[in-house]
Amino acid sequence: MNAAAATTSVVTLRPVWREVLDAAYRALDSVIAGIADDQWHAPTPCSEWNVTQVVQHAAGDQLAYAESLGIGDGPAYNPFAPSGTVDGSPVQLVRAAIERAAVAWATVADDTEVVPTPLPHGALATPVAAVMCALDAAVHAWDIAIATSQPSPLTDDLAVHLLTAARTVHPAPGSGARAEIIEPLRQWGAYAPIVGGSAVGTTAAELLRYLGRNPGA
Repeated sequence: MNAAAATTSVVTLRPVWREVLDAAYRALDSVIAGIADDQWHAPTPCSEWNVTQVVQHAAGDQLAYAESLGIGDGPAYNPFAPSGTVDGSPVQLVRAAIERAAVAWATVADDTEVVPTPLPHGALATPVAAVMCALDAAVHAWDIAIATSQPSPLTDDLAVHLLTAARTVHPAPGSGARAEIIEPLRQWGAYAPIVGGSAVGTTAAELLRYLGRNPGA
């Protein structure tokens, strides 16, 4: 994707980013509510983490986005080193994080061009930043759904917007070389290598493979 295509992605996402965020938050909330009492330590597609750890990570990332936008202090723990132990209700942990992030995004005016993010890229175009935040919530909703035998919450309508944001070209942190936003994160271990597969399939499956996940898991 070249610079012109990157601009196109911003234009494409600008009218829909609030709806995309809402859909991702509904997906995460619904999946969290569907976790059975005996599933909190089940393995997930995030091979090093169980369900509770993915829940902690997902909540922490939303709190980090909220903090970047000026709401709250961020997570009190490292979302990339989740303990697997939650004081209180894991469901409430996620719901509180979603609510805080939603409040933070509601403070962003429609004509705001750029917002800060917790990503190493720093500030991003508002539509891209918002949909990257949504991607984080939605993909971890999928991780938890797969781990707990729930239906996938990723629709093709949602996935097409998430994939657009993930593939937006932006100067990479450090080098400044232009690269798709996901790639520097992939190099640092936040996403696994792209999973090969048929070019024919759903957009949701394409997104999952791009993020290093097996759609048939």
